[in-house]
Amino acid sequence: MNDLKLKQQIERQARRMKQAEHDRPTLLSQTVFLGTLGLLLALPIVAGAYLGRWLDSRLAGYPVHWTISMIMLGVFIGALNVYFFVRDRQ
Repeated sequence: MNDLKLKQQIERQARRMKQAEHDRPTLLSQTVFLGTLGLLLALPIVAGAYLGRWLDSRLAGYPVHWTISMIMLGVFIGALNVYFFVRDRQ
């Protein structure tokens, strides 16, 4: 009984190793992956900066209050985007 389980486990691991060797990432796929990560992080930050600047121009008395707040929100959202993208990829 144990020998059969061990044999199946070894066969499963051998198949996984062959599949991993076959699916080795290329330089182009790694470059696309890193570029996507950069966009997932940078776009919410830039959007937050523009939104915050627009809100600051609408309200008197707070020269950069909304800009800083929206940039921080963009950093948080961008970090979550990167985390979920990397987590789902694995």
